[in-house]
Amino acid sequence: MTVTKCTWLVISVIYVGFFSWYTSFKGPLSQQEIDHYLGTLTATPEELASFRKFMEDDDGDDFVMINIVEMYDTPLQIKGVEPGETTAEVLAKYMEYMFPAMLSRASHPVFQGQSVSPRVMDIMNAVGMETWSGAAGVRYRSRRDMIEISTNPMFTGRYEFKVAALAKTIAFPVAPFNYLGDPRLVLALLLGFVGCAVSWWRARAALSSR
Repeated sequence: MTVTKCTWLVISVIYVGFFSWYTSFKGPLSQQEIDHYLGTLTATPEELASFRKFMEDDDGDDFVMINIVEMYDTPLQIKGVEPGETTAEVLAKYMEYMFPAMLSRASHPVFQGQSVSPRVMDIMNAVGMETWSGAAGVRYRSRRDMIEISTNPMFTGRYEFKVAALAKTIAFPVAPFNYLGDPRLVLALLLGFVGCAVSWWRARAALSSR
């Protein structure tokens, strides 16, 4: 096998492997899965109804959870919060579980930023929502993956740190979500560039040797 063919073979294997991991192929949640997950939740009837609709409307594809947050100046002093710890340090304890759990399921932040205005620039019919600390968008491979993360028993103990750090928050899912920074596109372009560069180098070497 020539160097060029070998290069494109390796590139194809790498990309197919990544694409297969990063993309959900399991399809929408089944009714059996929905009933199972609902049985693991402790929530109000309204929250359960909302969560059921979120699962029943599943298209099996990825989505982004938009999170808008306002952090306490000083975290709530709950069990596990040490005296003198900052709000950011307490929130980091929550993320100690979330980051590995998300990354293992091809889920990750796609943007994050701090507020650059002391008050919102536009607000309507949202009393008490005038100030926010920042916002982030988290990409989940599928609704199934997000639910698996949030229903893991390890999540329960860590969630308390989020409560201790955030004065208020709003989180809502957005789909479909398409963006130029999609790792599948970025990797395809990067590997394609490498493959073309190797092909050009080998072709030039072949011409030089004649």
